[in-house]
Amino acid sequence: MDTSSPAATQMAAEIAEQPEAARRTLDALLPQQARLRDLASGRRRVLLVARGSSDNAAIYGRYLLEVVAGVPAGLAAPSVATHYGARLDLSDTVVVSVSQSGATAEIVETQEWARACGAATVGVTNVEGSPLAGAADLALVTSAGPELAVPATKSYLTQLVALAVLADALGEGSLRAALERVPDAVEGLLRTDVDAAAEALATTERVVVSGRGMLLGTALETALKMEETCLRPVRGYSYADLRHGPISVVSEGLLAVLVGAAEGPLAEPMLDLVRDLHERGARVLGIGGTPAFAGECDLHLPGPDLPEAVEPIASVVPAQLMIEQMARRLGLDPDNPRGLRKVTQTDR
Repeated sequence: MDTSSPAATQMAAEIAEQPEAARRTLDALLPQQARLRDLASGRRRVLLVARGSSDNAAIYGRYLLEVVAGVPAGLAAPSVATHYGARLDLSDTVVVSVSQSGATAEIVETQEWARACGAATVGVTNVEGSPLAGAADLALVTSAGPELAVPATKSYLTQLVALAVLADALGEGSLRAALERVPDAVEGLLRTDVDAAAEALATTERVVVSGRGMLLGTALETALKMEETCLRPVRGYSYADLRHGPISVVSEGLLAVLVGAAEGPLAEPMLDLVRDLHERGARVLGIGGTPAFAGECDLHLPGPDLPEAVEPIASVVPAQLMIEQMARRLGLDPDNPRGLRKVTQTDR
């Protein structure tokens, strides 16, 4: 099986489109920052609504909003709206609903519920004219272009861009210079050699993925993509959750994928985790992180040269490349994973 071509699948082709998708999204959304500030004026908090890959993007958004913009943020449980019908006072809240298709009924219904509860609403979607975009007070329509492969790659990355634009708007422009560097960083990572990492994953049955802080969403998205695309049960953990019990099952034969930050308060703890995992007999595949972290890992993929706050937008690219190739090594079609559709309805 030929696994050498960078565009052997639709998924690979769409991964390669991400630098331009990021540029288009920044060009489209940065001019909307004044409207975002007006919409959020007088409201104290942000609530994010999402499922699946969009939920992992929302985790990144939550960290950015709290750490960079100083705005309390949280992740909503859509069933509170769609099944329990709870009546909440959201008059001080901006509710941000994130859906690649803008057509997932549960997310659209939750946005409608939020408005009925007094919230201002922002819809983040890749489809202009979708139900989510049409019903939001303000739509942040990403410019990924049509995504034909079922696994979300360029639509996920542009969701991260959109959430960073939102945090930048509410944080008085502190991310603008860093955001402008993102497309070039993404482009540079497309040349990453992932052969050894893909082979290690394809030949290992037991895998866990972990990250922390700003990069937690990247770690969880990496685990989800492996499950969806490669049909392997892969657990994604925050660093802290892994430490709080599951690490007891780490033993020889396990491969741990760790997503590390190159700077910031959580860079060094990931190095400690590598050493702990090694003591328990596991091998470690690292993505990004500090030079010391890279040196301790058994296998390593580079991360972007970006500030921590926008690093997750690009750090997912080596993971995407690795997983696309892993699927092909397993004889699977990454474009059409078994049992998945582009628009997911939670309840039948």
